Amino acid sequence: MLAAYAARTDADDPLSGLVIGPRPDPEPAPGWATVEVRAASLNHHDLWSLRGVGLAEDRLPMILGCDVAGVDEDGNEVIVHALVGGDEWRGDETLDPRRTLLSELHQGALAERVAVPRRNLVPKPEALSFEQAACLPTAWLTAYRMLFVKAELAPGQTVLIQGAGGGVGTAAVALAHRAGIRVWVTSRDEAKRARARELGADAAFESGARLPERVDAVLETVGEATWAHSLRALRPGGAIVVSGATSGAAPPADLRRVFFLQLRVLGSTMGTREELERLVRLCETSGARPTIDSVLSLDEARSGFEAMAEGELFGKIVIRP
Repeated sequence: MLAAYAARTDADDPLSGLVIGPRPDPEPAPGWATVEVRAASLNHHDLWSLRGVGLAEDRLPMILGCDVAGVDEDGNEVIVHALVGGDEWRGDETLDPRRTLLSELHQGALAERVAVPRRNLVPKPEALSFEQAACLPTAWLTAYRMLFVKAELAPGQTVLIQGAGGGVGTAAVALAHRAGIRVWVTSRDEAKRARARELGADAAFESGARLPERVDAVLETVGEATWAHSLRALRPGGAIVVSGATSGAAPPADLRRVFFLQLRVLGSTMGTREELERLVRLCETSGARPTIDSVLSLDEARSGFEAMAEGELFGKIVIRP
């Protein structure tokens, strides 16, 4: 079958290890299912894998991609929960110390077929296309958990989303807007700020700009470049929810501000299968839909990786085998 895979890793030139070519068909283990991939979406996780982060050399070659929607062996249209936990773990899967994502230990989704635990299959509603559904398991689930599970935001409150153009950022704008939350975003790019307002953001600011008032929560995926601004933006008792650090992971902590204003700093990673089911229902009933930057065939996947690496996208890049 055709697949996009990491043949080697390179921290400085990650795309040099990306190969699009034939790979063996998956051989599902007991309790696993084979899904015919109808759509998969790219994540920054795929670039980190090509850099060797979370992907050991002895696991190569590794098919990339952790987000997928398709058809299982029984003909059911499904969305795959990308987090693979231990068989004996009970409770929140995101806390399982042995958890992995597809494409870390097990072969990923940027292929014609993928093997996944049967328990990871979530029914896809007719209201969502395969392309839309394939955007949900990582970026949209991450945004859902940040907004409603970690920050516990309610209608009428205000959230600041740092970085308006990426998959998590656009998902958070759409979901928060549909939930009646006032949405402010930042971006260095004027065009991305304008598109965020089209998605439902109430206001858009240049990165680091002084805000009209302090907010109830900040969603932080950028890291060092925006961290100081995120802390200054919070009202006393507010929460900053962190799920990424694309610009660096070691900013000055500013602990005096944290303890004096009693700020809450919360880490967030992905989401549970139950949360994915709730997210799917929310999209189905509210009309919230992923913003798709482009849809490419599998043999065009390299151009999608290049656009993601250069930040030249708004929303998600979807790959269709």
